[in-house]
Amino acid sequence: MLSRKTKYGLKALTFLAKQKVQDPVQISVISESENISQKFLESILLLLRKAGYLESKKGKGGGYYLLKEAKDIPISGVYRVLEGPIAMVPCVSLNFYKKCDDCQDEEKCSVHNLMLRVRDNTLQIFENTSLADLIKD
Repeated sequence: MLSRKTKYGLKALTFLAKQKVQDPVQISVISESENISQKFLESILLLLRKAGYLESKKGKGGGYYLLKEAKDIPISGVYRVLEGPIAMVPCVSLNFYKKCDDCQDEEKCSVHNLMLRVRDNTLQIFENTSLADLIKD
């Protein structure tokens, strides 16, 4: 299940990507427009800024803006920053692999094999979808 943090992060990024001019947008504007708690949104935007997707400007006329073009922001990267591994179980994770304690043989494990397919299909969608694709719809 997608966490609220990731859902709100995607909504905030989409809001910023839809702006005609890439001027900084105040958190309060994003918060009100997307119906997200301002305090929660602040923590999400900080994570996205640290990851290199956003930049911020302080003072009058300050706020957040995209650091990259929307077409250069893959959903897979945003997901990993906000949610963590794309894989549903650690034994199929590309970046956060960990062997399951209860599994004798991963190659013969039906759950492992199913989750590999789920991961691969999910990853393909996330890697081939950019922020620009979200604002087209």
